[in-house]
Order: sequence, then structure tokens, then C-alpha cells
Amino acid sequence: MGMFRPSRRSTPPLRSRQQDIARQEAQLREKLERLERIVTHGAENNPQTLGDQRGATGKQPEKRLHVSIALESAQSLDPGRSVRRPRGLRKHRREGRIIFLFLLTALAVAVVWLISHLHI
Repeated sequence: MGMFRPSRRSTPPLRSRQQDIARQEAQLREKLERLERIVTHGAENNPQTLGDQRGATGKQPEKRLHVSIALESAQSLDPGRSVRRPRGLRKHRREGRIIFLFLLTALAVAVVWLISHLHI
């Protein structure tokens, strides 16, 4: 009797695609960690605020955002933080609810009117 050898097939396309995605995920994680380190390192090394910075002539503070952007982006990278919705979205949601309730009452009135006039 001869020895049974499994056929050498190449990896299925789904498997290779999963491996590619996993590899890309690992690269993106490394890049994210590196960027977080850069941001936190920059925030620690540059403790100046906009009010402390003056131009060479001393007339106006510089119009550049230094630490505030770094700190804000560091906070936005934290997945555990909750993000506040802008007030505009709340206003639209409230308006949408009011319109929905108005349409619902109009539908109820129309159904009552149909039932009363059709004598079902």
C-alpha cells in the first residue's frame, strides 16, 4: 500500500483575503499607536497656550493652534470617550419628532373619518 498524501492546493481566495485584512489591520494599529505617541509626546513637550504666544513684534498672538489641536486629537483617539452630538442634530431630531406626531394625529383623524363615513 502506498502512503496517502493530501493534495497541495493553494489557499482559497477567502482565506487569503482574510489574511490580507488581518495584515492591514495590524499595520493600521501600529500606525495608530505611533501617532498617539507622537501626539502625547508633542503635548507634553509644548505646554504653551495661545495666550502665551506673541509674534516677533509683540503686537498680536500667533494665529496657529498648537497644543489645543494636539490635545483634542488625543482625546478623540480614545475609544472609551463618548462624543457629544452637536446641538444642531438635537434640533433636527426634535423637529422630526414634532412632524412625526403631527402626521400620526392626521392619520388617526383620517382613519376615524373614514370609519364614520363608510359605516363599516
